[in-house]
Amino acid sequence: MGIAALILWLLTAAGGFVLLGTWITKGGARQPSASHLPVPVVFGHFLLAVVGLVVWIVYLAVDNDALAWIAFALLIPVALLGFTMLLRWLPVYRAGTETAATPPPNRPRNTSRWRS
Repeated sequence: MGIAALILWLLTAAGGFVLLGTWITKGGARQPSASHLPVPVVFGHFLLAVVGLVVWIVYLAVDNDALAWIAFALLIPVALLGFTMLLRWLPVYRAGTETAATPPPNRPRNTSRWRS
């Protein structure tokens, strides 16, 4: 069961790396108001998740139940920060899809002298 949890944790970490890379690439760290995701929340989530993963790996290596509980306790703020970021991002995503769905305004006709 511990290995299965590790595999799932690594899969979610890979997804998190993709999301973090996308956020950084699109200027999230430079323009936090654009994504509504505060930089400390994003990197706090990342840091706590990495620490929890490392603690879980150490638990698997030494088989100390206290480490398993510590890793589990670290998952609680990681999940809360993740849901917080999701809830703050949803309105931004919805606003982007609404503007993409609206048709562009009517363009003026060609007013040049050379008409075809």
